[in-house]
Amino acid sequence: MTANGMLHDAPERALRSLFVGLSHRRSLGRLAVNVPVTRPMVGRFVAGETLPEVLESLERLRGAGFMTTVDVLGESVASAEECGSAAGRYEETLGALADRGLDRNVSLKLTQMGLDISRDVCLETVARVMRAAAALGAFVRVDMEEHSKTDRTLAIWRELRPINPETGVVIQAALRRSGADIEALIAEGARVRLCKGAYNEPASVAFRAREEVDASYETLARRLLRDGAYPALATHDGRLIGRLLRFVDAEGIPPERYEFQMLYGVRRDLQAELLRRGQRVRVYVPYGTEWYPYFMRRLAEKPANVTFLLRSLLKEGRGPAA
Repeated sequence: MTANGMLHDAPERALRSLFVGLSHRRSLGRLAVNVPVTRPMVGRFVAGETLPEVLESLERLRGAGFMTTVDVLGESVASAEECGSAAGRYEETLGALADRGLDRNVSLKLTQMGLDISRDVCLETVARVMRAAAALGAFVRVDMEEHSKTDRTLAIWRELRPINPETGVVIQAALRRSGADIEALIAEGARVRLCKGAYNEPASVAFRAREEVDASYETLARRLLRDGAYPALATHDGRLIGRLLRFVDAEGIPPERYEFQMLYGVRRDLQAELLRRGQRVRVYVPYGTEWYPYFMRRLAEKPANVTFLLRSLLKEGRGPAA
């Protein structure tokens, strides 16, 4: 990349490191939850703390033409009992989605299911969610976390996939290994969500420059669009999306073969524009009381979100969103 690009990325990497570091500070999380001024900002990215709140948000999104996936927030549990509680919240959520006729589609993190406690605990907990999903014909996406967990995440997903074939995984374009992972997953007929990556990874395992991450994402997205099993393209990068739309047009790939995915509350203008252009858009909708780590990672993913969020809140306070 260019020297100017390296200089431009340096402050952003510093901010990303700061926000990722803050995401692990549980004491700050407890403080943030109780500070009223944070509520409007968090509400931009999190659909609520309770199941009734998220169901209302899902109904609104469905009415607007969006598909959805639900993330019951929580991660890095410390006991098997906490894992069981997390599985119970997913079972309750899946049942409510089925009862309301909403998209039976959820996303989960393995650290919330006991990955850092023991492999057996994690397998047992995730299997419980998979069985509940299979009984309802629901889809389960296993989210990806730091690079040190990639092999374990893929191994557990592969072992549990037979319980519920309606399942998929996430691959992060920032990781240098992702090209090989994509090839293996295409061969397995796996449904992949491709994202850029929200973790502050070392240069030995990840691309650090924005130009490199974008180039990796586009290369992997094209590969998935050609031969993947209904890939989910998770990005808010309008320029990148424009290039991918030109690619599918040139290749004659219809919108039924893939979907775009975006986070709740992020680039709502772009979400609506894609719908108007006949594209499929699924919104990633998180809810729960443990929103602090998720919220901080959204800021880390793109520190410009801080300014964007404040401006959006001010603008929307004066009238309808554009």
